[in-house]
Amino acid sequence: MDSLDARILLALDDQPDASALALAGRLGIARNTLAARLQRMDREGVLREFSRRVDPAALGNRLVAFVSISLSQTSTPRPAEELHDIPEVVEMHSTTGDADLLVKVVAQDTADLHRVNGRILAAPGVVRTNTAISLCEEMPLRMRALIEAVAEQWGSGRS
Repeated sequence: MDSLDARILLALDDQPDASALALAGRLGIARNTLAARLQRMDREGVLREFSRRVDPAALGNRLVAFVSISLSQTSTPRPAEELHDIPEVVEMHSTTGDADLLVKVVAQDTADLHRVNGRILAAPGVVRTNTAISLCEEMPLRMRALIEAVAEQWGSGRS
């Protein structure tokens, strides 16, 4: 990603409903250049699905929790596919340390979280879980500051 790509992403972040012509004009580039760069970023996986912008609370899932999962070191298959089948598992990371996986889950309430935890524990290879309920989101996922740092290269002559 270069600074022009970053400037395109910032412009989309500022005006997600803007037309390609309006964005290209704002950025001082040809509409075909904008389209080609967006297609490349999409093809390379830079752009993630639009559904990532949806607040789970709007879908009735106001509770957020983080579940550390310890896996059996000898069992196969790994439970990742089973966990992918649980809609309330919205993010999953392999980790170092005491747990093997860290998953972010959403639920309607604590009873629903108990149900989700039960599904996680039922996945083959899961030995135990440790759940921490989020009291409030202090800072949502943010990418803008990182993108701005790349975009600033434009003004410094590096692109």
